[in-house]
Amino acid sequence: MSTIKDVAALAGISYTTVSHVVNRSRPVSEEARLKVEAAIEQLGYVPSAVARSLKAQATSTIGLLIPNGINPYFAELARGIEDYCERNGFCVILCNSDDDPDKQRNYLRVLQEKRVDGLIVSSVGGDNGLVQGLAAVRTPMVIVDRDLENLTADLIRIDHELGAYLATEHLLALGHRHIACICGPTATSVARMRLAGYRRAMAAANIEVPAQWIKESDFTSPSGHAAAVELLDEGRPSAIFAANDMVGFGVLRAAAERNIRVPGELSVIGFDDIQMSRYVYPALTTVGQSILQLGERAAQVLLRRIAAPGTPVEQWVVAPSMVLRESTAAPSRAFDQFR
Repeated sequence: MSTIKDVAALAGISYTTVSHVVNRSRPVSEEARLKVEAAIEQLGYVPSAVARSLKAQATSTIGLLIPNGINPYFAELARGIEDYCERNGFCVILCNSDDDPDKQRNYLRVLQEKRVDGLIVSSVGGDNGLVQGLAAVRTPMVIVDRDLENLTADLIRIDHELGAYLATEHLLALGHRHIACICGPTATSVARMRLAGYRRAMAAANIEVPAQWIKESDFTSPSGHAAAVELLDEGRPSAIFAANDMVGFGVLRAAAERNIRVPGELSVIGFDDIQMSRYVYPALTTVGQSILQLGERAAQVLLRRIAAPGTPVEQWVVAPSMVLRESTAAPSRAFDQFR
């Protein structure tokens, strides 16, 4: 691998001049610049990012911690973050924690060793060690999607409770009263807020929620499928609020396996509005906000924080909206025969 000294020797000029051309740290003559660029191209020289970052005290990279790379929500979020960073001269190091707190904390250490300029964190739930680790670093950071208690940092998330309330209210407005909820893992703030929104809407309609109407999942389609099987086999609801779209896909599968027509015999509504929700059959009614825009906003806030680290910490809670598609309708008149 060629070095900066090789470039200097081939160009016939000093090492210092080559350094000024590569790092744009001082003006050089046009003749010298052309010689350096020709030598770099001939040798295939690649400047050391580590050496340049040590000198400049910046790496133009940010670290992105997500809990589950398989979930399309986080893939879309990461795309929004990457797009904004790329347009503004930053690279993104993506770390997928696989919902593993130990892996998450290890990635945090690795990102610090890489000297990233900032962090965007969407955390695994129930990880106090992460909060302690983040509180100990001075790196600018933005928390996205999932709140972290006892941590002072910029936060960007959707209004999870309001979204769940709107989803449940939509089912109630259609005439449903037997509405089950498949929530996420209650170790996460997201799942707790979405469950609270469902409960609030049911309480506002004066409907008591039996314990068997609520099933916990892990925000994946297989887990949503398993929970839906229990609901549909134990005591058929007329509608199911799935705490995210991936869980909703599992519900659609469980209904199809039992020849239960959606929405004719069962209404299903999700949360997040990932792109895939448009293309399943029937297309999933859901609630959410542009995930790409959420990611771009997180990146925008972080780059602003990097540029001005002393500004007051802020929170942005984005209002969700209903996305009506094909998976919800008024309850079937024949529903009572299944009760």
